[in-house]
Amino acid sequence: MAIHQISSALLNFEDIQRIISENCQLELSAEAVYKIQKCRDYLDDRMQKSDEPIYGINTGFGALHDVRIPHEDLGQLQENLVMSHACGMGDEVPGEIVKLMLLLKAHALSYGHSGVQVATVQRLIDFFNNNVVPVVYQQGSLGASGDLAPLAHLCLPMLGKGEVYLNGEKMSAQEMNQRMGWEPIKLQSKEGLALLNGTQFMSAYGIYLCLRIFKLSRLADIIAAISLDAFDGRIEPFHELIQLIRHHKGQIKTARRIRNILEGSEIISRPKTHVQDPYSFRCIPQVHGASKDSIDYVAYVFRMEINAVTDNPTIFPDEDLIISAGNFHGQPLALALDNLCIAMSELGNISERRTFQLLDGKRNLPHFLVARPGLNSGFMIPQYTAASIVNQNKQLCTPASVDTIESSQGQEDHVSMGANAATKAYKVLENLERILAIELFNAAQALEFRRPARTSPYLEDFISRYRQKVKFIENDKIMYVDMNKTVEFLREIEFGLPGEDVSVFKL
Repeated sequence: MAIHQISSALLNFEDIQRIISENCQLELSAEAVYKIQKCRDYLDDRMQKSDEPIYGINTGFGALHDVRIPHEDLGQLQENLVMSHACGMGDEVPGEIVKLMLLLKAHALSYGHSGVQVATVQRLIDFFNNNVVPVVYQQGSLGASGDLAPLAHLCLPMLGKGEVYLNGEKMSAQEMNQRMGWEPIKLQSKEGLALLNGTQFMSAYGIYLCLRIFKLSRLADIIAAISLDAFDGRIEPFHELIQLIRHHKGQIKTARRIRNILEGSEIISRPKTHVQDPYSFRCIPQVHGASKDSIDYVAYVFRMEINAVTDNPTIFPDEDLIISAGNFHGQPLALALDNLCIAMSELGNISERRTFQLLDGKRNLPHFLVARPGLNSGFMIPQYTAASIVNQNKQLCTPASVDTIESSQGQEDHVSMGANAATKAYKVLENLERILAIELFNAAQALEFRRPARTSPYLEDFISRYRQKVKFIENDKIMYVDMNKTVEFLREIEFGLPGEDVSVFKL
């Protein structure tokens, strides 16, 4: 069984994808155990030798930061914190994202700046390794003092409270502990705060979204190339010189990829009677490229965040310092997630416009891509569906990060709202996948009306693989079945790109 050691080594997208795809077991490295224990020992020694107030360790929380807590109640203080902050509502967080939260929380605590017990971090790892998935709710975090409510639900089962899924079966944490033979964790000073302060809800969503948008961005280019050839479009707007005089990396990459994908196409190389294509075809490099550049920025933000210590206060044993600050504030993530929403939405927006153009009876394509329009409505209504989804994405792109609502009696007077940015970005990504599926559904149909002319060898292979799942449509039929099959095709297909390396962690 594959093992991933949690250590000070930086986590990257490749590591996380391998952990997920290979069902890796996590284990703490000797280095991580040493750092965690060293920090815990330092905190215990500091608390024994000094009676100074230290936020969240021997004081109350938020607006109650001036209330001193007796030494004998410090453990109860932390348990009370976890229980009182478990106030999530709404839909449950998808299980794959909850597992990422467990991984990222354990990784952040392993740096030895949080003051937790080794046993506490180990229990998070035990959850991950034994497919114990706490029930976490999507609503409740302001994305500022960390993801308080979602992380409280993540950690409640460590105390024998709350609910979990054990190998897919929902049950109380108490029953789960009985089945696993585990005793609840007894929290010590600072631990509840270390568990709840942090950005692992936003970060888990961000990592999940990045891993999926890397693939969808590449698929958007492939599907756009199919549409371009099916529309009998021109290749000149993709010429390298056009891109180089504007300098944007995403634009240059997109144009080069489209040229490579269409290399050897009979259709793209034949003479054209039309001088220009509509923007949705002619400006693919500029629009897809701008989204690539935004996604690249978002990926950078999350690469930094998943290797950060984001709880509070932060402990520096070697410097004999305990500093109360604001690393839990989600503003970097909130801005990135709102940016990601817009970048994904625009990939869907231009995709739907290409679908619309393919249906309009232009360039010797039949109206609505059927041989007998009128008797057959053909592909009329899938475009309606795409337009509806595009509209919803536009609504979801209203930024969460520009809002703040004062909380905790004014102590927490600016919040990021990054958690709401994360959950709506998840919806935008799922919508983008459906919009691209509808474009592929239409583009593959349109391409058949160009026969016997052929597109590029690369795209002919891609279409042949698609046709194993979704056939050419002769006459009206129930469409949603094939539309859902196309979504499945996009999720399942593994592919390389001509002229590029095989990494799946690039745009």
